[in-house]
Amino acid sequence: MDDFYAECDEHLGDVRSGLLTLESAIGKQAPDPSILQRIFRNFHSLKGIFGMAGLQLAETLAHRTEDYVRALTRNEVPLSDEGFGALTAATERLEQIVVAHREKKPAPDIAGLLDRFGALLEKSQDATPAVARSSAGLEQRVAEARARGLRVWQCLFEPSAVLAEKSLTVNSARARAQELGEILHSAPKIEAGGKISFEFVVASPSAEVDQALWEGEGIQIHEYVSPAAAPASAASSESAPPVAFVAPSHVVRVDLTRLDELMRIMGDMVVHRARLEEVSNRVAALLPTNEARALQEVNIAFGRELRNLRDGLMRVRLVPVGEIFQRLPFVVRDLAHETGKRIRLSATGQETEIDKYLVERLKDPLLHLVRNSVAHGIETSEERVAAGKPPEATISMRATTVGETVLIEISDDGRGVDTERVIARARAAGMAVTDRPDSDDLLELISQPGFSTRDAADRGAGRGVGMGAVQDAVRDMGGELTMRTERGQGTTFTLRLPLTLAIADALIIAAGGQRFAMPQSVVQEITTAAADAVKSLEQNEIIAYRNGILPLIRLSTVFGLTPEPRREFPVLVLGTGLNAVGIVADRVIGQREIVVRGVNDPLLKVPAISGATELGDGRAVLILDTNGLIQTARQKRERRGPGTQFEKAYD
Repeated sequence: MDDFYAECDEHLGDVRSGLLTLESAIGKQAPDPSILQRIFRNFHSLKGIFGMAGLQLAETLAHRTEDYVRALTRNEVPLSDEGFGALTAATERLEQIVVAHREKKPAPDIAGLLDRFGALLEKSQDATPAVARSSAGLEQRVAEARARGLRVWQCLFEPSAVLAEKSLTVNSARARAQELGEILHSAPKIEAGGKISFEFVVASPSAEVDQALWEGEGIQIHEYVSPAAAPASAASSESAPPVAFVAPSHVVRVDLTRLDELMRIMGDMVVHRARLEEVSNRVAALLPTNEARALQEVNIAFGRELRNLRDGLMRVRLVPVGEIFQRLPFVVRDLAHETGKRIRLSATGQETEIDKYLVERLKDPLLHLVRNSVAHGIETSEERVAAGKPPEATISMRATTVGETVLIEISDDGRGVDTERVIARARAAGMAVTDRPDSDDLLELISQPGFSTRDAADRGAGRGVGMGAVQDAVRDMGGELTMRTERGQGTTFTLRLPLTLAIADALIIAAGGQRFAMPQSVVQEITTAAADAVKSLEQNEIIAYRNGILPLIRLSTVFGLTPEPRREFPVLVLGTGLNAVGIVADRVIGQREIVVRGVNDPLLKVPAISGATELGDGRAVLILDTNGLIQTARQKRERRGPGTQFEKAYD
């Protein structure tokens, strides 16, 4: 069943990709035949594997969808907006049926979709000859078999749970039919009420069969009776699209839990290697120079190969972010129809790869950000034209890789965040807010639980929990969510995420006698500041930095530690431009490869700490959450009264 679910996901994903390309052909006479063939093959394959798995509802829907795509490939019906909508709805419904089966929940209804496809197929100008053509080739084979003195039998097998318990499936029925003779024809049939049966037409030298024996195996057998013959000329006029099943021999499916186990083992090896390095450094000091050098060379080579192994294992877990992007155009299309807005969705960087674990957890946050753009950001066509914009809005999705970090941007060219409305709503809810909040302040406000600028909820937004859930999800993944907005020009949300959560490069720093790990991917640079260069401004400590100022956050202050007295101290610069902030430590110990152990117990979670790691000496090192660190420092500053000193207690 795991293979079945994986194969369903592959076929449905390929259908979505094909539909994205096909959408531009709506209303045109001849859509790209290669795209139609690709979609047809996927639905044909889905129909088969649904039958083998016993998902009769899904098989029925896939069969009806396949009929409609076949009619498109033969130019019997034009690709209309209604037809494209039915294809996207069928794809989504098939996925829902598979998910319901996996979670052992009731399957959704398909009657409405079957009716939609039935109405579309009724518009075919050549529907009746198409049915005749499908049977003409069989009748010719039946006639040839009878001319050779063979008897032709029709076998009908209807799968059921009772038969499946006896290992009587469509495969066993096919094997039984092959024992009888040559199979001239095999296909699923849709019976009344949506039930599925499988028909096998067999040419056999046997004059008689034991019907009771066959019925005991769940098969009804009787002599084949030819239906009304179709026009012979139609048989050669057209044939069904070729079906190709491609199973590349160089692809192997691996359950994600097995990769998780490998990453766990890899993490343990990283810890042991750190311990080995510490011991070898001590031992090397006691050895002769040549032997110490040899030991260090072996240690360095082992570390290099271990890193290569880690990188290779990480690449196995990486999948294209386009796996998520392909789902979003259909959401936008659905919401655009509902709201009456004209929206175009563009996506770049779909080949950018990210850990499969993160991809699964990114689906809901990205879905909400896109819905948020449609509901809050995009204006109606009339409003856009009045503002001097094109009537069609654009939502852009971009994904890029920067070192060990993936950047995903969701931007729109809409109205931007209404700052005055956000301030009014926040104050009405009793929230503290300045008169001129920046983008970070606005993002923090709209991410508060229960906050919404909508008076009523709809499908797109207005539930008051969306942005907060997005923030929490991104932070749980060790990432950062930022926002840029300009009134009348649009809004951009940027997600900065690690490539993987399991193993990462980090800077080990010390503050107040404690060691901390700072993810290296968030550090822009490390600089040094003199103690007498620090100035105070509005309860903030700042230093001059690149023709500007850099606000400082002291780790010892945030965690209530006693700092080491120093005339100079290192500053780790996070962010860029106006969003830059400096983290003050006592010392930078060095760069290390760490195994990330997340803190999931809510009773152990504290602000500014995302997890812990071990460096090989048996002592835990806390991993800093930079977003939480900045927020904690800001909250402490807001709680201080004028003229008071930094708090010494970390509460």
